[in-house]
Amino acid sequence: MKTTANTSRGRSDEYGELQRLVNAAYAVNPSKAVSAMDVVVLAETYDLGEELMDVVESLPSGRYKRYRLCDQLNSIITARGLGFVYGTVE
Repeated sequence: MKTTANTSRGRSDEYGELQRLVNAAYAVNPSKAVSAMDVVVLAETYDLGEELMDVVESLPSGRYKRYRLCDQLNSIITARGLGFVYGTVE
């Protein structure tokens, strides 16, 4: 697993990776609901760094339409002060 140590807290090399993850989760059928576990497994296949994996693994269990998944991820990102470092999702 990659590590993303960034002492300056500038933009990470993984900036935008969560957006790529969300886009992939809904690529085949944008109106479907995906489970939190599906998102975690997809994140593992993308080999996200520890901090991003922690964000994804913090999703409450359940099924998510795209807008709700984005809300949840953005809430976690914002609460941890990581929006500038990794970006938010839409």
